[in-house]
Amino acid sequence: MIRSLCAGLALCAALAVALPLPAAAQLNLKPGEWAQAKTDLPADRDIRFGALPNGMRYAIRKQTIPPKQAAVRLWFDTGSLNETDAQQGLAHFLEHMAFNGSKGVKEGEMIKMLERLGLAFGPDTNASTGFDETTYKLDLPRTDDETVDTALMLLREAAGNLTIDQAAVDRERGVVLSEERARDTPGYRLMKERFAFQMPGQRVPTRYPIGQVEVLKTAPAAELRDYYQRWYRPERAVLVVVGDFDVAAMEAKVRAAFADWQAVGPAGVEPDLGAVKPRQTEVKVVVEPGAPLNMQIAWVRPPDLRADSRAKRRADLVERLGFSVLNRRLSQIARAADPPFIGAGASSYEMLRSQEITGVGVSAQPGRWKAALEAVEREQRRAVQYGVRQDELDREIEEMRAAFKAAVAGAATRRPAELAGEIVSSLGEDLVVTSPADDFALFEESVRGLKAEEVSAALKRSFTGSGPLVFVATPQPIEGAEKTVLAAFEGSRQVAVTPSAAPAQIAWPYESFGPAGKVAERRELADIGATFIRFENGVRLTVKPTDFRDDEVLVRVNVGDGLLSLPKDRQGMGWTSSAFIEGGLKKISNDDMERVLAAKVYGASFGITDDAFVLSGGTRTGDLPTQLQVLAAYLAEPGWRPEAFARLKTAFATAHDQLEATDSGVLQRELAGLVRSGDRRWTYPSRTEISEATLADLQSQVAPHLARDPVEVVIVGDTTVEAAIAAMSTTFGALPARAPARTIPDAERRVVFPVAPAEPVVFTHKGRADQSIAYIAWPTTDVFANPQQAREIATLGEVMRLRLTDELREVQGATYSPGVNYSQNLVWTGWGYIAASVEVPPAKLEEFFADVRRIAADLRARPVSQDELDRAKKPRIESLQRARLGNGYWVAQLSDAQADPRRLELIRDQIPGAQKVTAADVQRAAQAFLTDDKAYRIVVRPQDAQTRTAAKE
Repeated sequence: MIRSLCAGLALCAALAVALPLPAAAQLNLKPGEWAQAKTDLPADRDIRFGALPNGMRYAIRKQTIPPKQAAVRLWFDTGSLNETDAQQGLAHFLEHMAFNGSKGVKEGEMIKMLERLGLAFGPDTNASTGFDETTYKLDLPRTDDETVDTALMLLREAAGNLTIDQAAVDRERGVVLSEERARDTPGYRLMKERFAFQMPGQRVPTRYPIGQVEVLKTAPAAELRDYYQRWYRPERAVLVVVGDFDVAAMEAKVRAAFADWQAVGPAGVEPDLGAVKPRQTEVKVVVEPGAPLNMQIAWVRPPDLRADSRAKRRADLVERLGFSVLNRRLSQIARAADPPFIGAGASSYEMLRSQEITGVGVSAQPGRWKAALEAVEREQRRAVQYGVRQDELDREIEEMRAAFKAAVAGAATRRPAELAGEIVSSLGEDLVVTSPADDFALFEESVRGLKAEEVSAALKRSFTGSGPLVFVATPQPIEGAEKTVLAAFEGSRQVAVTPSAAPAQIAWPYESFGPAGKVAERRELADIGATFIRFENGVRLTVKPTDFRDDEVLVRVNVGDGLLSLPKDRQGMGWTSSAFIEGGLKKISNDDMERVLAAKVYGASFGITDDAFVLSGGTRTGDLPTQLQVLAAYLAEPGWRPEAFARLKTAFATAHDQLEATDSGVLQRELAGLVRSGDRRWTYPSRTEISEATLADLQSQVAPHLARDPVEVVIVGDTTVEAAIAAMSTTFGALPARAPARTIPDAERRVVFPVAPAEPVVFTHKGRADQSIAYIAWPTTDVFANPQQAREIATLGEVMRLRLTDELREVQGATYSPGVNYSQNLVWTGWGYIAASVEVPPAKLEEFFADVRRIAADLRARPVSQDELDRAKKPRIESLQRARLGNGYWVAQLSDAQADPRRLELIRDQIPGAQKVTAADVQRAAQAFLTDDKAYRIVVRPQDAQTRTAAKE
């Protein structure tokens, strides 16, 4: 189901947007009833919808790709909006308690049970709480009876059998408070300010899911139990199961697991969400140091609560097409020379059944707020006053049609998690889950004969309601604040606008690259299912046809040696890489390329990796020739337009301020360079380097290599070897001959991990005084030094993750999510690491380092238990097995495999090698690498002045 078709304002209700819809207009489903029972939309026929006598609904769908996997979701129609004043934050707190003990599972055992089955905590076992919904998520690596029965049992325990023990609640407080600290960023604070401005007197701005700190610190278990009993009830729950199983057998399991669930005590009373207040033009200016300059012009009105239907979806589609045209115009302005803003976009959306909002958002350079505000106000008004042109509409229809076709072609190979997510996303708004084929049919019916006049009228009606409300978030004060901004806005509204002009017609100029190239060599790798090809011009091609995703083909182009070929004493320009694609091509701009290829599906991105300059994209099977034309054109004739580089520099102008606003931002800025001993290829550019950077700097590091260096193309997906060769022969195979690969001296493959100082390296941030991060890393080695040892180090990293989670989250309740990372490099000789990190208050930084040292000492001193080894190995192995069923995995793994056959052996031995790791291997790896004298420590703490202020308070 393409949910975005249902997200806007209904055309047939537009005349009544200033009035609240009557209650009778809502769907009001009975317990156990699905939305399709009350609409004219056909539900996806591949899903079995049902309900139990207790009112719990379920949706079950068979999906055999990937084989023997499943996704299970338990959704509740409740969130923070249902909390009382004394419960603010407890909906989310309760989500945590679902993993902390029930009648059938003692505290601390639920996650371990899942790990023994191969589910990793986080990627495969997770939950989320929003304003109006709570979802528990399990992704099952197998669909055998043990795994499925355990998953259903645990969700049944979460649904109605939680113990919510007072001692467990007290232990979990620190974890939830850690999450509150981590979420409190400039962006989050600005969101709260904007909601309060746009929704005065309504409930949403008073019920953020993270809640109130004082409630989180003091709320008794009784309050959580009260919320639990009132809102976790069968009639408010939906179980979604998608995967490779017999649907009838799964339905029987679901019924058996949940049939005895009965609600306890009185049900909660639905909260009053509040009415949209009539308002005129208003302005709110919020100063938030560390945040970028962002503005929004919004119109608000009561929500459209009518049932999902064909007519409503068509109206939403018509409106969406109008916004697509407006957004295209805003994008053209942003891509012009010396644009008034960095980026802008418009949309209409429903906010939690509380109001409908049409907004135009804009991001601008500090100090240029006035020019940005005037530009978006006038472009919005131009669209309302003069509407859209037919040629613009036809272009958006073609692009949307291509997306619908791709969705239909790939429908059969959607992943269980994706399908489960589509079903869950429909529940909060009582939408009908429809099939991609039905969505496409409704689209074609809706756009047949569609005229620009109808779309223009729909777009005009979207910009009605209370307002406009102008919200300005700025990192520095604006003199006169609201008064100044209001004067500028009203002044802009007095300036006349003229209709937009139609662009000149243009053709795609890169269909031919010369005479078709010929294949010089071809070699099959039967066990890996790949074919190696070399063209006469030296370009190498690796093709792996797959059936993982219907109508999906991924392409990666590796050129030269990437960072290996750049000087280590000169600041790398990788941070400007997006300007390369935005700069378009020599014969056509990026904007014109998007217009002329609107009916095609293609992608284009550029980056600099350790060992290659990489162009990549994703397409559908029939558009592979176009995809290769686009990437070959970027290789042969990049546009290097200065306005694209200038736009990126403008966006980066406040990067340091934004990163310094949080502890995680500072660590993100510093870490890559630190763990490589200050090598300038990885350091973050200074403020001066950002301001003084030129397009010539990027060209000097990239252009010579794109022009002459060896080229390797990897194509993976729903294609054939012959089709890939045919498309390559007229693109990359037709290019001039390339220089042979160079032999890289050993000295160029050396990157040095820093020597551990006696004291941690300290950085400061400008955020909250109770936010800090501790980071510790030990150097290891590269993969090829000893591939099996690299797998042992990876398992050691997973054991470290288990130990830290048990100690810091489960025992101490100190943090939301201690992190462990590990990497053994394929490119840099001898370089690798294991690292652990944590977000805690500053007073607990040393405790973390002490805990880690104690865990490392224990891992060196004695082998891990078989149970702990299994809980570390199984989720990792299952993750690797799942990854191998995706095109992205093979694109990455097969890169450079022609030149370096060792990479093929890594692919072959990856899972067997991981399975071989023993407890003794883990202990030996700990003894070799987790030594105190090698531990490199980093601390990010608040600035001293803030710390002193917090201490006084």
